[in-house]
Amino acid sequence: MGRRIEKLYNKFGIKSDRTKNITKHVLLSFIYKGGSILAIFMIVPLTINFLEIENYGIWLTLSSFIAWFSFFDIGLGNGLRNKFAEAKANGDLTLAKAFVSSAYFTIGAVSIGLIILFVGLNFFIDWTKVFNTSPSLHKDLGLLMPIVFGFFCLQLVVKLITTIYTADQHHSTQGKITFLTNLGSLLIVWLLTKTTNSSLLIFGVIYSVFPTLLLVGFNFFAFKGRYNYCKPNYKYWKKEHLKDIFGLGSKFFIIQISWVVITSTDNIIISQLFSPEDVVQYNLSLKLFTISSMIFAILATPYWSTFTEAHVKADTIWIKGAMKSLERFVILFSILCLVILFLSKYILNFWLGPSVFIPFEINLAVCIMTIFIIVLTPYNYYINATGKIKIQLYLSLLMALINIPLSIYIAKSLDFGVVGVMISTIICIAPGIVFSRIQFKKIISETAKGIWNQ
Repeated sequence: MGRRIEKLYNKFGIKSDRTKNITKHVLLSFIYKGGSILAIFMIVPLTINFLEIENYGIWLTLSSFIAWFSFFDIGLGNGLRNKFAEAKANGDLTLAKAFVSSAYFTIGAVSIGLIILFVGLNFFIDWTKVFNTSPSLHKDLGLLMPIVFGFFCLQLVVKLITTIYTADQHHSTQGKITFLTNLGSLLIVWLLTKTTNSSLLIFGVIYSVFPTLLLVGFNFFAFKGRYNYCKPNYKYWKKEHLKDIFGLGSKFFIIQISWVVITSTDNIIISQLFSPEDVVQYNLSLKLFTISSMIFAILATPYWSTFTEAHVKADTIWIKGAMKSLERFVILFSILCLVILFLSKYILNFWLGPSVFIPFEINLAVCIMTIFIIVLTPYNYYINATGKIKIQLYLSLLMALINIPLSIYIAKSLDFGVVGVMISTIICIAPGIVFSRIQFKKIISETAKGIWNQ
């Protein structure tokens, strides 16, 4: 089998060990991601059937709201990703263990604090007003929110194992975990449709608990085996190591929060300005175009940690070649988005039946938004890998500040409706494409100075 794979590499001119490793994990990721996409598309009609449209819209909005807090690892996840990759590239396994230990125990403490704070605040929040829904759901949402939030906080800790695998260039492992999560969720939703009546509370609890338990299992498996050498140990928690991770991680944290505001507040805004039913239309369109962005992510994600290793070793030739390959894929997947757009009516009818209608202008806006994200991704991954993210930090923060008022202005004042919310997101993504490409060119040509090199 190994010889056949080697022949395949030779046939396509793949000689670099880095590229061979990326190719291997991309192929595995295609299998896992293909299964994930299939599972997601099967889950949607089952979930709509179980929850009905309004409750499904509430769940989508609720999930987006909770997802904001999943970034409260204060950037330590991405900081760990870069620092662990650097330590491994330099052969310092003790330092790698110190980084892992510092990240796990710090995020664990943050998660506990967030859970305590949220449970206290929950008594004073009327979630039916937050989600613009029926007062009859007051009790269920009051019970559901702290449970869902609590398990999301636990995921902040246990999902660090995917960061370690990715930083160590085992890029397909995250895809494997996502596939198993989606497959298990599909089975759970199917069983719910067969065994119980519609219940947002039951659905939300089970859907939150399962991914957390799966990640806990992966942590035990990894630290008993491959990553036994860097198993978290409080003795290795050091302030200086936390400072190393957090120095970079705090910038990632602000960028993450900014991107949550730019890309993940749309559900809340649409729900508040219009209705939960409109949230469903937007999300179904988003899931349709996610096909192209998810497949592109399979190809692009492995490059982040590999860019870090290549940057540490000053392998400029490989970096330039890798970026050219990614730019060709950007063109290919942008074309795929346009194909999906023009076939969207037929795809949606086959997928969901004639009962669900999504206006063409919503699909067009989501298509453009997806293409912009695809174009931006390779440059951002390289910049993130080098840690020179100050421009990205300032730009993301600025766009986050204007996103919500701009969404409201375009949607309501200019009367663009739901599409106006997406137009605002597109406007906020566009400057990142220009600045990130300029910065990549400057760094790779060694002409970056001042803020371009920070």
